Amino acid sequence: MSTDKHSSWSYSEALPLEDEVLTRARERAYELGVRAVTSGTAALLTVLAAQSRARTAVEVGTGAGVSGLSLLRGFSAQTVFTTIDVDVDHLDAARQAFAEAGVPASRTRTIAGRARDVLPRLTTSAYDFVLLDADKTHLVEYVEQGARLLRSGGMLVLNDALDMDKVPLPAVRQPGTVAARQASRLLRDREDMVISMLPTGTGVLLAVKR
Repeated sequence: MSTDKHSSWSYSEALPLEDEVLTRARERAYELGVRAVTSGTAALLTVLAAQSRARTAVEVGTGAGVSGLSLLRGFSAQTVFTTIDVDVDHLDAARQAFAEAGVPASRTRTIAGRARDVLPRLTTSAYDFVLLDADKTHLVEYVEQGARLLRSGGMLVLNDALDMDKVPLPAVRQPGTVAARQASRLLRDREDMVISMLPTGTGVLLAVKR
């Protein structure tokens, strides 16, 4: 990355202003050893949620609720948000963040379990927005399931799509990096999807179902 490009990326990441609720959620993420979405990505999620007019949304990888809170601040008051994580401590932290932000409990559904077990039980074409921000071991499977869940016009968002900038480096063959490449290509090659890769944060891939 050139110096100018790096400066632009750094400026973009530093531009959003975050309040105390989001700051505390980030602090809990740090305490839990969770890598929360960057400030730039959080702001992007809020904007995407605001324009989506989503009625139903699902997130894979709750973390400490930073990404979920960012989405909920963009969604309408009628949006029902489901988030899935295998770690109950992560879900507890997210629920605390949602409560501190004044989000009614009726708007959120937290599910403890492995995403590869939970996602197949969710209804096909019943969601307007899907965020994937979890381990890359089963990422291709998550992408396939996420695409299945989307209604026509729905959006799938893949965070850390560049796997900490390793995806563009052909010599890097770590399993997570390979999975990220495969997931991006899978979405690119689907005739029912249009995609775009953004360099925000550690890479955000957007896919809209035709």
